[in-house]
Amino acid sequence: MAKMTRNTGLLMIPGPTPLADEVYDALGSEMFSFADPRFAQVFREALAMTQDMLGNPEEVYIIPGSGLFAMEIALTNCVQPGEKILIINQGYFGDRFSQIANAYGIEYEEVKAEWGTRVDPQEVAQALAKGGFKAVTLTHVDTSVGVLADFATLIPLIKESGSLLIVDGVCATAAVEESFTKGYGANKANIDVLLTAGQKAIGCPPGLAIVAFSPDALAARAAMPKIPAYFGDINNWRIVMKEPGRAFGTPPVSMINAYHAALKLVYQEGLEVRYQRHERYGKAMRAALRALGLTVLAGEEVTAPTISCVLYPEGIVDAEFRKALAAKGMMIAGAMSRMSGKAFRIGHMGSTTPQMLEQAIALLGETLNEMGFSADGATAVAVLQAKLFC
Repeated sequence: MAKMTRNTGLLMIPGPTPLADEVYDALGSEMFSFADPRFAQVFREALAMTQDMLGNPEEVYIIPGSGLFAMEIALTNCVQPGEKILIINQGYFGDRFSQIANAYGIEYEEVKAEWGTRVDPQEVAQALAKGGFKAVTLTHVDTSVGVLADFATLIPLIKESGSLLIVDGVCATAAVEESFTKGYGANKANIDVLLTAGQKAIGCPPGLAIVAFSPDALAARAAMPKIPAYFGDINNWRIVMKEPGRAFGTPPVSMINAYHAALKLVYQEGLEVRYQRHERYGKAMRAALRALGLTVLAGEEVTAPTISCVLYPEGIVDAEFRKALAAKGMMIAGAMSRMSGKAFRIGHMGSTTPQMLEQAIALLGETLNEMGFSADGATAVAVLQAKLFC
């Protein structure tokens, strides 16, 4: 594992995640001109590693911005105002796609799941049977609820309909496999657009919007004479991605240095090993949370390896609980939207270490007891350790 000596607090929110020392070093390295050959080489390597990590999409774009901006780039470069999309909505970030569609005059329908569950594939198939959808959006892991989408079932359904598939991978990339060439389901269907960001499982600071496109998605953009965007138009960024050192907007030099360093750590660990580690961490954390007497919102069969959304026991007040943990140096996140005040969210991804997970479970148990809920922290830590190292 990478060294983590500069993380003095316990950052357990679902992004940004703790940074490895190598990433801090890259952030603090010499400032280069974007045209400097040394920086151009770093950018080229970052693009190549991203390409490989995502199973060789046709084109990859690394643009200043957040995951939300990546959602805008993905949607506006594939779908014109007045065209229609289907949103597969399994939480708050499914709602975000509808908000973006409204902002750009894109029509949409939704198939929604109860928070903490997956959508019914039959409902998706019935919606797709209506036809007329230019694209379908699917959030791989919804950060609000910790639900992992069923790629093997949904991707073939979507692609059989003739629609483009846009995947939000923000809370999954580098922790759960996402591939443009692997093929999903019996008919080996593929992703068309994947959007993500660096601040979660990749282990980079926030600030980069990362979007990858298939040939079909690029053909859709080529057929659009213009789009309602300038900074987010991939046609304006293509020259930078093909020839790092050129400029459209000034590249975020320090952030790309950090992203490059984070990806090198991903590859030092190995993608398959990393996927298995996140699966193990997720199962261990959920088992430990249950040993504390807590309930994870998403059932074991649908929950993600990167984040857990945890229901509060009766009598525990959200703001007071998180404030008490913060006073001990541990940060967790509140729940979002309709779950606000009813649950907390804890991340277990990226460069997070077993020691951080053990400390987190111990502090959760300690704080629950202080607030009148009986929790056996020692047993929960033992459960965690048994699952982590089995």
